[in-house]
Formats: sequence, structure tokens, C-alpha cells
Amino acid sequence: MDFSLTADQQALRAAVERLCARFPDAYWLDRDIAGGFPHDFHAAFAEAGFLGIAMPAAFGGAGLGITEAALMMEAIAASGAGMSGASAIHLNIFGLHPVVVKGTQAQKARMLTPLIAGREKACFGVTEPDAGLDTLKITTRAERQGDVYMVTGQKIWTSSAQVADKILLLARTTPLAEVEKRTEGLSLFYTRLDRAHVEVREIAKMGRKAVDSNQVFFDRLPVPADDLIGEEGKGFEIILHGLNPERILIAAEAVGLGRAALRRACAYAGERIVFDRPIGRNQAIQHPLAERWMELEAAELMMLKAASLYDRGEPCGPYANAAKYLAAEAGYRACETAVMTLGGMGYARAFHVERYLREAWIPRLAPVSAQLILSYIAEKVLGLPKSY
Repeated sequence: MDFSLTADQQALRAAVERLCARFPDAYWLDRDIAGGFPHDFHAAFAEAGFLGIAMPAAFGGAGLGITEAALMMEAIAASGAGMSGASAIHLNIFGLHPVVVKGTQAQKARMLTPLIAGREKACFGVTEPDAGLDTLKITTRAERQGDVYMVTGQKIWTSSAQVADKILLLARTTPLAEVEKRTEGLSLFYTRLDRAHVEVREIAKMGRKAVDSNQVFFDRLPVPADDLIGEEGKGFEIILHGLNPERILIAAEAVGLGRAALRRACAYAGERIVFDRPIGRNQAIQHPLAERWMELEAAELMMLKAASLYDRGEPCGPYANAAKYLAAEAGYRACETAVMTLGGMGYARAFHVERYLREAWIPRLAPVSAQLILSYIAEKVLGLPKSY
């Protein structure tokens, strides 16, 4: 059993770190204050060929695994870009995996190639305000009329919809009351976000101002039948192909964010002199930071185990969920400890850790709650009765 990275993986991480160095903390602080999608950051990763790191080489991707993608996302967050930098390219890594798995060759060429090249940006339309995590209760309708589906409904917490050209959209094609199984009747589309039929309203939020979150309203959006991914009515099953990779990548980003915070906290603790000695000499400062390091290391190991299982084609659901849970908690605790280590300066924007702490809420809340993960582990791993 070898826990070390290969030479290629180490080179990949070093290349990502060099690229991220072009976008220092001051860049992300400005994006956090002023907002605005980091188009130049996105373009830099497209030019370097990283947007398709886990996509097929036949369509311009690198053809690597989720392990390599996770190492990249961890390095991005750890650079100080945090969730802002990670979220700017997050969907490229896992979002169109359903197209890779279920799309036709023509769809893959048409949909994957411009996304990988950075010519198009995509958003993810699944969550609805009245359904929340109960995805099977979504009500956005797609009614077929000849060669098009007319989509009407609403999505919420749709990231980057302000700048997206396309949307991966889950909609109901058969009413819930008319299906034999609750998992049937939903269909998946990847289509143009036509602003003539779509209204996008940004949600003001606690952090990650650089990457917008939105309510999206569809008013008879025409979706060509050629934009249907896989079989009609099987969209929920298809979208499951992207869930475990997403949890693994979120875990990697949370670990990276925690490491960015830990790095700043340790540097400050070594330099800050109070009572004629660096505060980092005090065990009350040392011990929490040491605990945070151990928690982040443990979370990363779970993340890498989940990624390794996924890349080998083995079942990884419990490990992907556990990695997301452990990393989200470890990342948050590291950011919280960093603020406490800096004391009053931790509350100041110029020292960055308060920004990290605000962003650390994202992996705890999305894409699935800690409570649902615990319920999943209790049922699927421990054999306890289903609780919801």
C-alpha cells in the first residue's frame, strides 16, 4: 500500500501551483470585494489544458482520473484562491460526466470540446426552492412538442448562471403521479441558456462573490430534442454518475482551503510578538493548529481513497460521502482556528483568513448536508433502518 504521489502527479500539482501564483491573495481579495467572475483565471486554466483534466482525450481533454482532478482542485484552493478559484472551474471537472457516460459521439464532440477549450461556460440546474435535497420532487417541466421540449419552471443556487452559455438541466418530462418508480420521469438536458426565455437573478450571499449564485426562471425555454442526454425519463439515474466525483472534488477543495488558512495562521503565529515572545511558542496556540493539521491530513487520505476507488471502477459511495463530510469539517475548523490565531487581525480583510472562513461554509452546506451523509452512512454502511 503506497500513499505517495507518482512523479506525474507531483509534476501536475507543481504546474497548478505555478499557474495559481499568477493570481495571488490580493487578486482574490479584490474579487471578493468587487465581485465579477474571474474570467482571466478561467482562461488561464483553459489555455494550460486543465479544464478537461478528467475528460476524454478525443475531445480535447487530458483523459486523467478523478484523483488527478482532485489534486488539482486541492492545489487551487490551497493557493489562496479558495472556493472562489475552485468554483470558477469546478463544473468543468465533473459536471458533464453524464455526457461522457451517456451522450452520443456527436453530443460529446458538440458539448465537451468547447467547454474544455474554455470557449463556453456551463452551469448546473438541479436544485429547486420547493424541493431542496429531495431531487425527485422537482417540478420544472419539459413538455415535448415535435423536435423541441418547452421548459417552464425554476431553479435555485445555480452557480455561474450570470456568465454561463449552457446549462445542464434536470426537468420532469412525466408527472410524478404518473410514474411507477419515483426515480423515473426526470430527463437530463444540456442546452443553451437562452436569455430570451430565461431570467437569472443573483443571490447576495456571505462569501464567494466572484462566482455568482442565482435563482433561474424558465419561461417556455425551447430545448432541441438533440440536447436530451440519454433516454427520456432516466435523467435521475444518469445524473448520479456525477455525484461521487463531485463529493470527492468538494472534499479536495475543502482540504485545500483549510491548508491555506493553516499556512497563514502558522506564519502569523511565528511572527507575532506578544509579551516578548512569538505567540506560536504558546501551547494554547500550537495545539489547535497541530490538531487542524492532523484533521486535514486524515480527510485528504479519505478523499484519495474515494478517488482511487472511483478511478478503478469500484464502489466508492460511502467513501466519497465520508470524504466530503470529513474534509468540510476539517476545512472549516482550520479556517476558524486561523481567525482565532490572528485574533483581531483575523477579522480584518487584509489578512484573508476571514474570507477563507466565510467560504468554508460552502463545503459544509453543498452539495449535500452533513445530516444526509450521516443518514446515508448509517443505512448503507451500518445497516440501520432508512430514516428519511
